[in-house]
Amino acid sequence: MIISRTPYRISFLGGGTDYPVWYKENGGRVLATTINKYCYITCRYLPPFFEHKSRIVYSRMELVKRISEIQHPAVRECLRFLKITRGIEIHHDGDLPARAGLGSSSAFTVGLLHVLYSLKGTIVTKRRLALDAIFLEQKVMNEQVGSQDQVLAAFGGFNLIEFGGTEQIKVCPVTLSQQRMDSFQENLMLFFTGFSRYASDIAAEQIKETKNKKRELRTMHQLVDRGVGILSGNKDLADFGRLLHENWKLKRSLSSKISTPALDDIYDTARRAGASGGKILGAGGGGFMLIFARKEAQPKIREKLKKLLYVPFRFENLGSQIIFYTA
Repeated sequence: MIISRTPYRISFLGGGTDYPVWYKENGGRVLATTINKYCYITCRYLPPFFEHKSRIVYSRMELVKRISEIQHPAVRECLRFLKITRGIEIHHDGDLPARAGLGSSSAFTVGLLHVLYSLKGTIVTKRRLALDAIFLEQKVMNEQVGSQDQVLAAFGGFNLIEFGGTEQIKVCPVTLSQQRMDSFQENLMLFFTGFSRYASDIAAEQIKETKNKKRELRTMHQLVDRGVGILSGNKDLADFGRLLHENWKLKRSLSSKISTPALDDIYDTARRAGASGGKILGAGGGGFMLIFARKEAQPKIREKLKKLLYVPFRFENLGSQIIFYTA
């Protein structure tokens, strides 16, 4: 039995420039981090004593005799990709809900590839995990997704990620003093809006409009450098919050589906209570909202948003790991 643990992520700046339709010609840049909330995949070869050959357990349970019968697209295509022919049992557990803007789908794909490679006795690099997941999600499953989630899930950490061409991905860890890093994290708040959505549906409209949003995407690309400059210098961290606000205004202009009146109301409430900025995470439309606020303003913000679930978190830097292995 093998168990993988793969982190979810929070993207700060540059989201939208990580879609191949943009970065293959223009280059992409994202500032993001993984957090200490995880997707767990348990996997083993299934003993041949059952009427079914394989069992897959996630929000539902599938009992199948052939890979082609598997309804979960990531499971079906990962098994085909790695040529797993024996009966298999796969269990998924997650610390946070799916379809909520934290890269959970890609964390699942990366974590599943990790356990399947390990099941075959193959040591796999983080880059290989990321590139395989990108290929499967974008080319095989035809999901309308970007490329940052797979890279973050595999590598882990607080990173500046640069995209260009087909497989040109550069991961640069953001190195700050521990005091600066702690201060930065203390300004971050995470709220679950209670709305879930399919990122691929929302991203489809954004991708379609890419050719008409070049100015906005170029500006979002430039904001990444400004964000790194604020963090690595001695500037007031509230400047980063204001940069998030600027980025959010650009992001919500990319597609009519990214925000809703209800989400706008949540964000505006946080701003009136003292937040300097924030954003909906992921493709938009719902899920988790990131708020940037000084520590002294946070009690008031939590009170104003008390109907929402507040989720404390910290950064993590390990990426996808095999945490249990036994022959």
